[in-house]
Amino acid sequence: MSLLPDTDRILLGPGPSLTAPRVMRAMAAPTLSHLDPQFMQLLEDVRLRLRRVFRAADYSFSFAVSGTGTSGMETVVANLVKEGTRVTVVATGYFGDRLAQMCERYGATVTRLDVEWGRACDPDALRKQLKSNGADIVAMVHAETSTGVCNSVRELAAVARDHGAMTIVDAVTSLGGMPLDVGAWGIDACYSCTQKCLGGPSGLAPVVFGPRALEQKVPCRSFYFDLSLLEDYWLKRKYHHTMSSALVYALYEALTIVEEEGLDVRWSRHERNHRLLVASLGEMGLSLLPPESDRLWTLNAVRVPDGVNDAAVRSHLLDEYNIEIGAGLGPLAGKIWRVGLMGASSSARLILLLRGALESALTKQGHRVHV
Repeated sequence: MSLLPDTDRILLGPGPSLTAPRVMRAMAAPTLSHLDPQFMQLLEDVRLRLRRVFRAADYSFSFAVSGTGTSGMETVVANLVKEGTRVTVVATGYFGDRLAQMCERYGATVTRLDVEWGRACDPDALRKQLKSNGADIVAMVHAETSTGVCNSVRELAAVARDHGAMTIVDAVTSLGGMPLDVGAWGIDACYSCTQKCLGGPSGLAPVVFGPRALEQKVPCRSFYFDLSLLEDYWLKRKYHHTMSSALVYALYEALTIVEEEGLDVRWSRHERNHRLLVASLGEMGLSLLPPESDRLWTLNAVRVPDGVNDAAVRSHLLDEYNIEIGAGLGPLAGKIWRVGLMGASSSARLILLLRGALESALTKQGHRVHV
């Protein structure tokens, strides 16, 4: 008996999102060697497409790291942080905390700007922090997956620049689904993943280093994440590691779909479906954790009503309707559901299915649903 799945989950959690059939078919293309000339041509095309989806500045270096979003995080940190680097981390949730831990592991002197979970960082708070302490680097999460919060990265990056600091931005849950302009916003280094708003499978981490970050990179302790060695592979065709051709095919096709739709149109779709979900939840008497001004379009932190068992609801959705949503992390465990509307999962049809399934799950627990 095979353990392989034979039905498609309706993936509405914090990631992965649904993978488009085109992307799945692309992975079935014949395997190429990681140094095959045809594969090198494909890598160059992917590199240029990533530069466009990041909207990176001229003379930036965009590529994809073999690994999940955390590998993108470590690549950026490993090449910009050394012993004694002063890093201010804007921590608005679980992944801001992970970014702080990563910087500490690479020897940084980390100052945390902790923000209440469920709220975005006020740029004035960062301005006050930098005026008191100063920093070489300011690191922040654009789309905090644990809380459904969108930080005003454009304003925060401007504050960092005013104080002479470089910026590192986590765009794991925003690239391809939320407005992001790495070049125009003056972001020095940014990383993401392939399995959320881009709509590919997990396994690659898109990364971009801007001109200033390339000039100020530090000797890297890691061999695998060494930017100089990765540049040699992506640009000079020197062996570094055996990259998965199937995952590159998937990323190529996913980026093709993004460009066919158009970034602005894609962002509008994510916003429209987020607002549709919020309205639908409101009709059921449910609300979101962040205030409207701080909300992501791609990840919705839905408050679990008093007296409702959050795990039982998630199990009901999975067992009865084949729908996956996410649980809360850290201090929000048991208090929120994380509903992702990303890439192919950002669909009015799926929101309607989720609403019916939630009504069923809540009614089963005796919770009165306001319709």
